[in-house]
Amino acid sequence: MSSEKKMIKQRVMSGTRTTGALHLGHYLGWLVNCLKLQNDYECFFGVMDWHGMTSAYKSAHEIKKWNRDIFAEMVAWGLDPEKNTLFIQSMVPEHIELFMIFSNLTPLGWLERVPTWKDAEEEAKANDTHNLGRFAYPVLQAADIAIYQGGLVPVGQDQISHLELTREIIRRFNKLYQGQLPEPKALLTETPAFPGLDGRKMSKSYGNSILLDEEEKSLKKKINSMVTDPQRATRENPGNPDVCNVYTYHKLFSSEADQSWAAQGCRSAGIGCGDCKAKLCENIGQMLKKPREIKKDLLNNPTRLDSIIEAGCEKARQEARKNITLVKEWMKL
Repeated sequence: MSSEKKMIKQRVMSGTRTTGALHLGHYLGWLVNCLKLQNDYECFFGVMDWHGMTSAYKSAHEIKKWNRDIFAEMVAWGLDPEKNTLFIQSMVPEHIELFMIFSNLTPLGWLERVPTWKDAEEEAKANDTHNLGRFAYPVLQAADIAIYQGGLVPVGQDQISHLELTREIIRRFNKLYQGQLPEPKALLTETPAFPGLDGRKMSKSYGNSILLDEEEKSLKKKINSMVTDPQRATRENPGNPDVCNVYTYHKLFSSEADQSWAAQGCRSAGIGCGDCKAKLCENIGQMLKKPREIKKDLLNNPTRLDSIIEAGCEKARQEARKNITLVKEWMKL
């Protein structure tokens, strides 16, 4: 028997809201980081449908379909259900139980200071999502992390302040009940700036997104609709790729050789915008092809998909039950 101690991997917890099918923004901002993290950490990755309900409660009948779609997408892109714990939030009831415990010890003032609440409050009032669930969103996030004793949470630099509220809630719990929940630390990840097809933030509500399961015909139509450098009024006019949204996409999804071809061809008018878009469409289409086929196969075999979902949720429930038991012991409930 080796005298060397087996290295224990640090535990990561992360999730994506159930708001519909995933698009390229989700891929760059979340999924690609998860694919990297699964090789070095013990990972819990969730489809967070309670979070989605805070703004999509009027579309509750679609939540189950979206959950399955996102879960299939995660597996199709390579998140290994054997290596990771993949789960659907509402199928692990301990999330809500710990949320209720945390809700009672979280001062309202803490939530009122949350930047995302203050910045979006007027918008929430306008679209009828100015509700308790959205206000208490950070408390549920804290419960999501603590129920698995997550030690690391992948976030961008702009999200560190949000994670600090989770740390404050857990810190207060530990002080009140002599608990030992870990205070999660930020695992800084790179999230490149990525605009939608029209230059605005990519969002399904704007109709400017490319879905991860986009079919070839639809993909071509969307990319052909992209606005290019306005100085290129004709094929003969040289352009500036640095102000062109199509080139922004090339920098994210094309090889260095194709990026160089697109930039030089644009500046010299050696290629037209149609040529540039066609190459981008080819490159993105090639990237989407295999995951799209795997996802389609999973969705067409519901028994197989259900078994993967149930196995992942049971793994999550086992860990969550263990930790909620500890929480209650600390509280002497």
